[in-house]
Amino acid sequence: MNRIITLCAVAATLAVSASTLMAQDNGGDQGGNGRRMRGGPGGWDPAQMEQRIMERYQEQLGFTNDTEWDAVKPLVQKVMEARRDAMSGMGRGMFGGPRNRGGANQDNNRPRGGFFGQPSPEADALQKAIDDNAPASQIKDLLAKYKASQETKRAKLKAAQDDLRKVLSTKQEAEATLLGLLE
Repeated sequence: MNRIITLCAVAATLAVSASTLMAQDNGGDQGGNGRRMRGGPGGWDPAQMEQRIMERYQEQLGFTNDTEWDAVKPLVQKVMEARRDAMSGMGRGMFGGPRNRGGANQDNNRPRGGFFGQPSPEADALQKAIDDNAPASQIKDLLAKYKASQETKRAKLKAAQDDLRKVLSTKQEAEATLLGLLE
């Protein structure tokens, strides 16, 4: 249940950050429709979004000294990357849109990663086996590999969170927990 709540909190944070980015006029080239063109799909720039998130974390964690923040920032980024990796492939039906099951509208070239980036090879192999109605023994083996890869990713996330926790004050740790950086 805690993971579902954390997943929803991260998704909400990203959605709010994305809407804030879209609402701001930060310069750049204008497209034919007058909207600002940015580097990513749908006209948004993931690097700019990540920068805004990092600025929010800096503010919320109370880092006013840039030297101190520069020392902590890589640890925060490591947690964010580890969380993204740990969540890749999860909730594919919920965030990844409809899965390809064949048919006239199938697009084999579209990325299958959904909201949290590209899924792991283990997730792709498992999904392919499910879609292809593979034998139960094959699905069972692929499921075990997928679960093992997820455990490894969760261990990396926990290590990244532990590293961040070591450099934060108690108040900052509490704030980072409320922000979803720490569990």
